[in-house]
Amino acid sequence: MVYNWQQEDWPDFRYALGGLDDAIFTFAEETGRISGMLNAMPEQLQMEAIVDSMVAEAIKTSAIEGEFFNREDVVSSIKNGLGLNKIHDPVKNKNAQGIGSLMVNVRSTFAEPLTAQQLFEWHELLMADSNNVLRGAWRTHEEPMQVISGAMGKEKVHFEAPPSDRVPAEMDGFLNWFNTSAPGGNRAIKQASVRSAIAHLYFESIHPFEDGNGRIGRAIAEKALSQGAGRPILLSLSRTIEADKNAYYSALHEASRSNEITKWITYFSEITVTAQKQAIALVDFTIKKTKFFDHFNDRLSERQLKVIKKMMEAGPEGFEGGMNATKYGSISKISKATATRDLQYLSEIKAIAVLGGGRSTRYYLNLDRIL
Repeated sequence: MVYNWQQEDWPDFRYALGGLDDAIFTFAEETGRISGMLNAMPEQLQMEAIVDSMVAEAIKTSAIEGEFFNREDVVSSIKNGLGLNKIHDPVKNKNAQGIGSLMVNVRSTFAEPLTAQQLFEWHELLMADSNNVLRGAWRTHEEPMQVISGAMGKEKVHFEAPPSDRVPAEMDGFLNWFNTSAPGGNRAIKQASVRSAIAHLYFESIHPFEDGNGRIGRAIAEKALSQGAGRPILLSLSRTIEADKNAYYSALHEASRSNEITKWITYFSEITVTAQKQAIALVDFTIKKTKFFDHFNDRLSERQLKVIKKMMEAGPEGFEGGMNATKYGSISKISKATATRDLQYLSEIKAIAVLGGGRSTRYYLNLDRIL
């Protein structure tokens, strides 16, 4: 198998933008729409929407790689990094601390040129609790860097990256391309989603680290989008990607075979548009959530408030499968009978809506009734 980096035209990516006009226009339009929505919100609400978006990205970019963190740890790490906690909240998991810190750093340095040192710092954050990985440095091992799947003895090789001794030169080329293709650069790519797509594919094709390449590659894609917008962008690419990981890996796999990447850019541009629409839904959800608590806070017990907040964590998509007495009791550590009474009360005051009946009864937050 001959990969993109083994071909004579590497890394001179070719693509046609003829069929991408709608996606490029929609992305720019939705970016402006989100900016307007945020500017119209009080500062506290703005920051809540920003934190929610960063938390979603941190959790989902890790989940794509099979790493799952406690949401509270990630929230604490991000709020600590943004200076929103007067006293730093403790974060038990070092890698959760690291991914949260990475999100803050990506946001705060979006306008700066991308450097090897910055990538090394990002890698150190990600691999804080990974003692068996070479941290903060390009890989150096002699064995091939391969992306594989399948059980031992039946492995399938999806991609093989350039050998380690080529990585420093390849990354010099990548960093030069990234910085000169930025707005104002002498090879600027005006379409942010197109540049982001190329940046992600280019970086992933080199695979310069022993581990963490996917997460850092998605952070680079976000940096490219933010530079194109001229401000830290509010979206979670990983949230959209994680919803259909197979399509993501399939698109990457196909793109790694050739330096004609129109199909990859089309896929990735559509992902950015979907992520923007999800971000708009998140901002809208943040507004509804605030109005909900303003309306109901004085009528909820501490126990009821705990469950409602847990339901809110699911975001605009809602609590998976809805709430029922069994789930309620598990979250609040009470009997099923008490949980049923609480749910009946919440339904009576119209804090939640009821669907179904009998054993299939499910409860959902009633966010639209108070607008």
